[in-house]
Amino acid sequence: MTATILGVGPGVFIIAVIWVVTLLLSVLLCRASGKARFWTAMVFILALITTLILVFFPRVSQTPAPAKEIQIVDTFFIGRYILISVMSVIFLGSIFLVFIYHILEPIYAKRI
Repeated sequence: MTATILGVGPGVFIIAVIWVVTLLLSVLLCRASGKARFWTAMVFILALITTLILVFFPRVSQTPAPAKEIQIVDTFFIGRYILISVMSVIFLGSIFLVFIYHILEPIYAKRI
């Protein structure tokens, strides 16, 4: 599969460039004098033939290639387990500190 740009393949951009260049050459040649003015038709016909060749003889087949089974590989396996173990130690330490300072806080008797 070829890379797509804005959802279309590179062939669309090639055809667009061909027709932009054809338009520019046609504008320039229409202002020329003498026999150079008639080259406008030749430029148009050349662009038309090139476009038809690109449209009717594509390089890539219309049927997609058989898809390979995607194999998922976890490359951050060790780092993920180190992160989980550090977070577990921090969580257990936090629970211990909550136990000491909030649950086991002494309650003093009030004077009557």
